[in-house]
Amino acid sequence: MLRYFNTEGSCNPNEHYMVRLDERVEKIKRLFVDRKKYFVINRGRQYGKTTTLKALASYLECEYVVYLLDFQKMSTSSFADEFIFSKALVEKLYMALCDLVLDNKEELQRLLLDFQKGNADMGLNELFVCLSNLCKKSTRPIVLIIDEVDSASNNQVFVDFLAQLRGYYLERETTPIFHSVILAGVYDIKNLKLKLRPDAEHKYNSPWNIAADFDIEMGFSANQISAMLEEYETDNHTGMDIQVVAEEIYQYTSGYPYLVSAICKQLDEKILGTDGFETMQQVWTRAGVARAVRIILKKNPPLFGHMTKQLDTYPDLRNMIENIIYRGKRIPFSPEEKSINLGVMFGFLKEENDHVAIANRIFEMCLLNLFMAQEAGSDAFTQGEIDRIQFVKDKRLDMDLVLKKFVEYFCDIYGDNDWKFVESQGRKLFLLYLKPIINGVGNYYIEAQTRDARRTDVIVDYLGEQFIVELKIWHGNEYNERGEQQLTEYLEYYHQDKGYMLSFNFNQTKTTGVKQIVVGGKTIVEAVV
Repeated sequence: MLRYFNTEGSCNPNEHYMVRLDERVEKIKRLFVDRKKYFVINRGRQYGKTTTLKALASYLECEYVVYLLDFQKMSTSSFADEFIFSKALVEKLYMALCDLVLDNKEELQRLLLDFQKGNADMGLNELFVCLSNLCKKSTRPIVLIIDEVDSASNNQVFVDFLAQLRGYYLERETTPIFHSVILAGVYDIKNLKLKLRPDAEHKYNSPWNIAADFDIEMGFSANQISAMLEEYETDNHTGMDIQVVAEEIYQYTSGYPYLVSAICKQLDEKILGTDGFETMQQVWTRAGVARAVRIILKKNPPLFGHMTKQLDTYPDLRNMIENIIYRGKRIPFSPEEKSINLGVMFGFLKEENDHVAIANRIFEMCLLNLFMAQEAGSDAFTQGEIDRIQFVKDKRLDMDLVLKKFVEYFCDIYGDNDWKFVESQGRKLFLLYLKPIINGVGNYYIEAQTRDARRTDVIVDYLGEQFIVELKIWHGNEYNERGEQQLTEYLEYYHQDKGYMLSFNFNQTKTTGVKQIVVGGKTIVEAVV
């Protein structure tokens, strides 16, 4: 059976095209497991945690006894109290032990069975006596891996389990216990405590402050994506430019594992035979990647639903993201700030040049679509919907006309508003106006590298044709000329001969309208409102 790109569950290199994890698991073993560390792998949803844990367990099995447990497979009732939890955990350990090859396997099985058959009052204290004996009698050091610890995040009994584990860790020079412990989930241990005890005094007290910082990169680099595509190309002979396609996938995903696989899956299975993509060589291109992204955004996978849910749950996080996307607000990165900490933990935000940034371009496009949809009843969106029919001619978007009509609309409706309104809302209004014009056919995204409080570049992709639109706040002629020069350099980078500039000007003596100029051999359509 030919391998394929998998987006459901963990990946297996024998069945799926995937980034090879050999280097990653070797590094985890060397820096953490061999050094007897207890640590947490907390990353966003579908970030490859389970795939990594399975690869790690397989890699460790020659030197260690590895118990790989999944708390998602334990029912809510298993966490009802310490007695039920202890029996349930020992049962999971027994089942894991059945699959292992050990010299004294039967002896260890009897130890666990004796605990299960014990009286009903055997709780956490008795559990850890049993676990200590298990580690003492094992012929090799034991590594305990627990996946999906989020399943236990609302249960005090699990927090008490962690506290006991911490106590044994501190005494492990004299009392046998696990060689290394790895917990994996979205929430880190501090946030488990926060959910159970929200009062200010205790909400940041961790029951497991012995955990080592896990700072190994879990995302994929462009080179790793390229290596995966080389395997695919060997089997399928598409004729793609592997480096170009890998870099384009990385530009959209920043290496987020699920998104990388999702794009490749669309390219491999869905796009061939559609308009403009009659051959596999046409599919595996930058244009094909853009088409795949558009499909993913329309499908609204569970990962996006999770993101929407968290924004509803944490309105301060939503407000922060809106300020970044709409207004180019530069927020210093401080993981101690609650909204930043949550955004990073969920995988929506990241640190970039000491400031908060959206984790990747696809997430930003998804968030922008969400915000736009929730404001679909706004005047700007409605006007764009009314005007849209005149902007497309022979399947080509007339961006010159889009800017001209937006200037007319803005000046009629918002021309008398003060500068504070324009500065905070101007770019948002243009994006709302543009959304229904390209909806269903094109994409647009905000270029993170150029976004700030003064300048934002919007990249519009419409049926394979790109338009670079710079949105800027007027800060004098000198700044404007510098902006024109920056735009020409950006056009050169994107291999475009024509670009667009929309300036929001607060001067009372300004001249509104649209004009065309040539700067550095590039044509710039410049609109002023």
